[in-house]
Amino acid sequence: MNFELTEEQLMIRDSARDFAQAEIAPSSVERDIKSEFPADIIKKLGELGFMGMMVPPEYGGAGLDTISYVLAMIEVSKVDASVGVIMSVNNSLVCYGLEKYGTGYIKEKYLTPLAKGEKLGAFALSEPEAGSDATKQKTTADRQGDCYAINGIKNWITNGQSADYVLVMATTDKSKGHHGISTLIVEKGTPGFGYGKKEDKLGIRSSDTSSLTFTNCCVPVSNLVWEEGKGFNFAMNTLNGGRIGIAAQAVGIAEASLDAAIKYSKERKAFGQHISEFQAIQFKLADMAVKVDAAKLLTLKAAALKDAGKKHYKEAAMAKLFASKIAVECALEAVQIHGGYGYVREYLVERYLRDAKITEIYEGTNEIQRIVIARALMDEY
Repeated sequence: MNFELTEEQLMIRDSARDFAQAEIAPSSVERDIKSEFPADIIKKLGELGFMGMMVPPEYGGAGLDTISYVLAMIEVSKVDASVGVIMSVNNSLVCYGLEKYGTGYIKEKYLTPLAKGEKLGAFALSEPEAGSDATKQKTTADRQGDCYAINGIKNWITNGQSADYVLVMATTDKSKGHHGISTLIVEKGTPGFGYGKKEDKLGIRSSDTSSLTFTNCCVPVSNLVWEEGKGFNFAMNTLNGGRIGIAAQAVGIAEASLDAAIKYSKERKAFGQHISEFQAIQFKLADMAVKVDAAKLLTLKAAALKDAGKKHYKEAAMAKLFASKIAVECALEAVQIHGGYGYVREYLVERYLRDAKITEIYEGTNEIQRIVIARALMDEY
């Protein structure tokens, strides 16, 4: 087993780190306060190849492996998890889904500009009554000649109001249950496609989350991804890779929390010495470090299996479950080590805590991850 990263992977990690520090960090606090979407930053990420990292060069991507993507996601999310989730959705859910299941036409028209960072994508699966139970889709897409008329509402859509293209899961045949769900690409500005309010969130406030509405929204038949009735499979298969991205985001938040805690403990004095010299603080830092490394290794394992073309849905769920859990735990400890300062905006750890919590909820709650893992275990024995 080789734990060494390649020169290319190290270069990608370092490039992402440098970009995050130089371009993302200066505005992160202000954007969080104002809930301001980082449009200019996302454009620059696209120009550098970070918005279509795993897409082949013939479709505008960087042609990199999943491990490189994980390393870049960690570095970006260490500085701003909001930028991390925007990057994750475009890479893991939208670009991956179109590359694997899209027609040649779809790859040329939609995947290429998405991978180049010229356009931004969103993934619309969740609904008011279909969150964890994604089989209960109420949004419909009725075939009417050369188009599908979409009607319904989607909730909690990351990049919702900012995306140029949205992958929408909708029922094309009610009689078949979840086997009657299909995936369609809807372009921003299509008549009948509208938006609900932008959500005022606890964390990842710089990312754009909103509901989407569809009222007799006509989409060309050529915008069908894969084939009719494969929408649920499309969503589940794509989410396997998406969970690796969110695990990497969570690792980034946890690493940032650990770094901040170490730095503060070596500066802050109490009872005549730096608090880093107290065993109680050292134990906290040691436990945080163990958790961060364990989460990173789980995430890299899932990424390596994906790159090898091997089954990885259990490992992706394990990485997402554990990494999100330790992101919250490490952020909490960072706040505790900072004391009163950890509770104010002047120090970044309060944002890390607010950002961390969502990683336990989206791309499948941690309760759902446990179901996925348990079912995989039952199949193995």
